[in-house]
Amino acid sequence: DRMGLLKVGPDSAGADPGPACYGAGGQEPTVTDADLLLGYLDADFFLGGRMRLDVEAARRAIETRVAQPMGLGVIEAAWGIHRVVNENMAAAARVHGIERGKDLRGYPLFAFGGAGPVHAWQVGRILRVPRVLVPYGAGALSAYGLLAAPLAFDFVRTAPQRLTAADWELINRLFQEMETEGRRILRGAGVPDAEVTVRRSAEMRYFGQGHEVDVEVPPGLLTEASLAPITSSFETAYRLLYSRTPMGVPLEALNWRAVVSGPPPDLTITSGLETGAATAPTAKKHRAAYFQEAGGYVETPVNERIRRGVFYLPNAARDKRVFNNAAGKAKFLVHELPDIDPEPGHQRGGAGPAIVEERESTTVIGPGALISVDAHRNLVAEPASGEAR
Repeated sequence: DRMGLLKVGPDSAGADPGPACYGAGGQEPTVTDADLLLGYLDADFFLGGRMRLDVEAARRAIETRVAQPMGLGVIEAAWGIHRVVNENMAAAARVHGIERGKDLRGYPLFAFGGAGPVHAWQVGRILRVPRVLVPYGAGALSAYGLLAAPLAFDFVRTAPQRLTAADWELINRLFQEMETEGRRILRGAGVPDAEVTVRRSAEMRYFGQGHEVDVEVPPGLLTEASLAPITSSFETAYRLLYSRTPMGVPLEALNWRAVVSGPPPDLTITSGLETGAATAPTAKKHRAAYFQEAGGYVETPVNERIRRGVFYLPNAARDKRVFNNAAGKAKFLVHELPDIDPEPGHQRGGAGPAIVEERESTTVIGPGALISVDAHRNLVAEPASGEAR
């Protein structure tokens, strides 16, 4: 940046022109370019081999725009980019934990998306979580979520109200408007009124504060008698976050929200294969990958998650490989996806790092990790016993 410091984000290269390594005209160095130079990504296996990455373009972008201005080597600059974005993600996770009054050291870190599994192990080490979970098909998990989530619409109306002097007639009218609009849209999508659910909430705070807490609002017509249960819900949520509640400070609500949703689709999750004896993982190859804790580049085994098998199939259409949305107006093809190697129950332990590739994402696990596969075919990475957390 203008102060000569290394900064990652918040701007993004997007998909067009994308990172320099895409070869589509991008000139600015990105996290993807850094991960490629560090050996975490395979230039010949991006998108399962459908897209080749340009290593030299990534090198030039990082060298000219980061390394030379900072007086660093190219690999030092790439590692700096990788480390900064890891710290950024860890910092964001800490904020969410603090907002919810949770100690993240007691929770596993769940990684998804195309790049999430590349960074999850290092982010987990920064946060000192007990384990990192990478589900099968992590790169396509948002697409699966789109199919698995119920059809729903979120509505919000801004109407600041001091609760002790609230205009309950106005608030009831706003909730009714949102519910009516949501039901109308869902009805047009083929969802029967009897299967629609409505969740109401308010973004509330103590008067004079700058941050709100989302609090559930009871169903039905709201009156002055509703003040007591709403206040109780707010104080409970506030105490969970901050371990105390101030006395004698009035409450105000800024935004009123309604989530109008249909029923969740009937889905099942299956591996598509018989579970049997654990088989040893077979590395398709090795490649040099950079791990600072190991002193630099390490010849790292690259394992595949690519044996054929069926992944997610809806119950009602297991044979047809398709299912309709609520209105019957759209069909979603459920592809046969590759299955994981090794079989559930197999554990690979030791001090060595590992890379696990699938078509939509790559998982990078650093030295000192125990790696296993659970019954749901999640990849589980934990620090080796005795390692300081």
